[in-house]
Amino acid sequence: MTIGAGLEAILQPRAIAIIGASQDATKIGGRPVQLLQRFGYPGKIYPVNPRATEVQGLPAYPSVEALPEAPDLAIIAVSAEAAPAALEACAARGIRGAVIFSSGFAELGEAGEALQAQLRDTARRSGMRVLGPNCLGALSIAEKSIATFSIVLESSLPPAGPLGIASQSGNLGSYTALLARERGIGISRFLTTGNECDVDIADGIAWLARDPATKVILCCLETCRDAPRLIAAFEEARQAGKPVIVLKIGSSEAGQAAAASHTGALAGSDAVFDAVFRRAGVWRVQSVEEMLDLGHAAAVLGLERLPKSRRVMLLTASGGFGVLLADAASAAGLELPMPSAGTQRRILDAVPYASPRNPVDATAQMSSRPEILEQILSAILDDENCDSLLLLLSSSLYLPRLRNVYMQTLTAIRARYPEKVVMLTVHGPQDAVEELTAMGFPVVDGVGPSAQTLAGLCGLAAARDLPPPPAPVAAAGPLPPDALRNEYGAKKALAAAGVPVLPEKIARSAREASEAAQAMGFPVVLKVLSEDLPHKTEVGGVVLNLADAAAVAEGYDAMLARVRQKAPTARIDGVLVSPMARGGTELILGAKRDPVFGPVVVVGLGGIFAEIIQDVAVRPAPVEEAEAMEMLRSLKAFPVLDGARGRPRADLPAAARAIAALARFAAAHAGEVAEIDINPLLLLPEGQGAVALDALLVPAAAQ
Repeated sequence: MTIGAGLEAILQPRAIAIIGASQDATKIGGRPVQLLQRFGYPGKIYPVNPRATEVQGLPAYPSVEALPEAPDLAIIAVSAEAAPAALEACAARGIRGAVIFSSGFAELGEAGEALQAQLRDTARRSGMRVLGPNCLGALSIAEKSIATFSIVLESSLPPAGPLGIASQSGNLGSYTALLARERGIGISRFLTTGNECDVDIADGIAWLARDPATKVILCCLETCRDAPRLIAAFEEARQAGKPVIVLKIGSSEAGQAAAASHTGALAGSDAVFDAVFRRAGVWRVQSVEEMLDLGHAAAVLGLERLPKSRRVMLLTASGGFGVLLADAASAAGLELPMPSAGTQRRILDAVPYASPRNPVDATAQMSSRPEILEQILSAILDDENCDSLLLLLSSSLYLPRLRNVYMQTLTAIRARYPEKVVMLTVHGPQDAVEELTAMGFPVVDGVGPSAQTLAGLCGLAAARDLPPPPAPVAAAGPLPPDALRNEYGAKKALAAAGVPVLPEKIARSAREASEAAQAMGFPVVLKVLSEDLPHKTEVGGVVLNLADAAAVAEGYDAMLARVRQKAPTARIDGVLVSPMARGGTELILGAKRDPVFGPVVVVGLGGIFAEIIQDVAVRPAPVEEAEAMEMLRSLKAFPVLDGARGRPRADLPAAARAIAALARFAAAHAGEVAEIDINPLLLLPEGQGAVALDALLVPAAAQ
């Protein structure tokens, strides 16, 4: 079934039956009956209750079979034990959608899971779309379709507007709608998926992406039960020009399990969700308030008016507020360009004692007369380095005189600069905020939230230009057994996939090691080969910089003695003799099979402190070279690779090729390999390439 198909029966029903309808409007079977009548639902309402002939003034029916027609939607508010039979009756009657409020299913264990499986089977067999169980239901504002018992409707409906809410958590989704109503922010739909026996969060996102009433999608996400569906829904929203803003809570227990490699420790489950969001152009927030601020601002601007870049100029009437705003903007990743000399002269012409740099402190004089404020705003907005302007009004709108100045000026500015992004930081009366919003100004309360919102708008703008996701990689044939046995076999397999490695030989005696070293040239490195010793340095299984044959022979014997003492039961396949690579910068490069999203690739600065520093970039595999280069540029340590402080610039294209090759390998062997660890990948100076100095493949059976 197409993702999101059939949800119109739930979100746009022409008639609704309530199974388990109650005369008591405080019960979950009574609330929908009351709310549908109270808020003027225009369709038919059919209470179903075998023990009543009337419910809340409406004729009641003893069963679904007795209804005069098959409604589009059935709300099921009966016990968990009775819910499967109720759903089956709905399917037999030809009802196309159901919302199941009832709890007591998979969230309670094995017995509940069995009941939930019955619901799933009925949905799949009949083609019904079933929301829940254990959910808070759905709400469509324009249609006044109410299939929820949420307290958000206690006093009034939220205003109609462009924000669609899809939430796995009923309470989080309900709170989002409640907060939107309190702020006067309009919503289109509200959908909570609960246990997701049929309709899941991907369905909700995809349907909202096609919904003309929805312009921005807000998503409260706890987990992902079907990664390809979720990613496809994100992509459909992006293609439709509907920004998706996600509040992701919790993390996978599987992702926190002890990992067999450095990669496994670095690519935690939350980092993988971040990587999936980044590739899909989804913006992640950390709170409901941040989600609403950004969603509302994006809706006010529209996709065509989002910021062109992260360059923003700040205007305040206070030096202290200016510094506070600059700190918040910098922390949010925004850029603060210097106004041109001409812009600064125009600001000083308006207010001679202003500070015309960025942030611009125009003092309280800027709000003394509309023409002064308009002169300053025009100077800044005309500057070619200004892609957005953040104007801090503080609490000025509470004063009628200042409110008049700002409203008059901003009306003129909006008409003169219709395409410019001007965001307002305002703590003021609700009617003033609504007036400014109606003009087309995003309004946010608070310095930090304003900066975060503007940064989010920049992120949503960048998502418009993202390339399509890489084409899937076909599964490859099985690897040779030695690939999963030790470093030598792992490197051979990776080299065949395009990962660069050094020429190496296996020695099984001190004499063989010395002869191999002489053939390849000194200095050399010796490393113990053992499938039981993934971290060789911990048992003294690595000897570096051996300069002659005698040192090699002595190092061979001493190293094996140490290993046998520290790991007496380890199976040893021999000793690997490799050239001693010098110079360059160490990266850690790897891949792991995420339990939700499958293979992901990881890159970061290498060395023994990689897991402590946690400066890594993560992406789902496969990865193209352009995206691999973006991964490198996202590292905090990127200046080290890019020639900071006189260092030679590293061969970044070689690193990108190695990342892309590893990602293809990881995707092709996802069923066979659980983790891949290349630590380090030695990145040589520009034009000299890269080489994997150590490698480990962890078989799937080992996890």
